[in-house]
Amino acid sequence: MGEWVEEGDRAPAFTMTADDGSKVRLGDLKGGPVVLYFYPKDDTPGCTRQACAFRDQSEALKKLGAKVLGVSPDDAASHAKFRDKYSLNFPLLVDLDHKAAEKYGAWREKNMYGKKSMGIQRSTFLIDSQGKVAKLWKRVSVDGHDEKVLEALKELP
Repeated sequence: MGEWVEEGDRAPAFTMTADDGSKVRLGDLKGGPVVLYFYPKDDTPGCTRQACAFRDQSEALKKLGAKVLGVSPDDAASHAKFRDKYSLNFPLLVDLDHKAAEKYGAWREKNMYGKKSMGIQRSTFLIDSQGKVAKLWKRVSVDGHDEKVLEALKELP
């Protein structure tokens, strides 16, 4: 099981397909902060609230120069449906084989009603303009998380 990428570490590079079929490379986003968040599944209650909170904060995020990227093991068709249903205004990235989640440490053993399985631990990585992890939230509780991310963005040098 992958170790968490910690604050101060270089953010692991990735290239993933987005909901619109385009390729997104972390290396292409240098020069501004990136809010990279891992979530378990499209169109489930917690994931929907989280995505809609980031959607609703898009003006504030834009003012701070931040790009938001959501990542889950769902495929591009599922992402596109989720995006359109809630008018999401940021890319949802496909991590079918959970390689990116493993690199960041977000692919973990979960225990649901005594049944163990592997899955995404809801987590957010704030990556600074130099490509380093400036802040990490390992176990995200959805309500109010968008505000915490905005606060951390304001503290970036």
